[in-house]
Amino acid sequence: MKTNTLGKLEDAPVNIKIKLAGLWTSVTLCYLYGDYFELYTPGKAAGLTNGTNLLDTPFKLFLASLLLAIPAVMVMFSLILKPSINRILNIIFGLFFTAIMLLIAVTSFSAWYAFYVFLAILESVITLLIVWYAWKWRRV
Repeated sequence: MKTNTLGKLEDAPVNIKIKLAGLWTSVTLCYLYGDYFELYTPGKAAGLTNGTNLLDTPFKLFLASLLLAIPAVMVMFSLILKPSINRILNIIFGLFFTAIMLLIAVTSFSAWYAFYVFLAILESVITLLIVWYAWKWRRV
């Protein structure tokens, strides 16, 4: 009988701020992939060139930019903000983006948008994890 001489792998505890930053990074990448893959759906490229897409005005484009900047900056904010405000922002924005993505998942059912529904559900799980970790943030 051969025994394992290498021993167990260390499971080092990960700081809550790093967990939250990692989750926001993951969800941001999923948002980017979803929007990129959407460019391959029928009619999307034509809509981009002739101005008949969802973001067809400067205001809508700015609003979308503002909305998607939040998860990106939450990566940094999760690392640098004090715990009390950090926790609140993670809960608020986690719930906000969960609601948006569940709405998108419910309204995007079609064969061409199955990838979008999948990503919206995955993003919702990630943002719910953000809320969970922030909610359960250990007190000293």
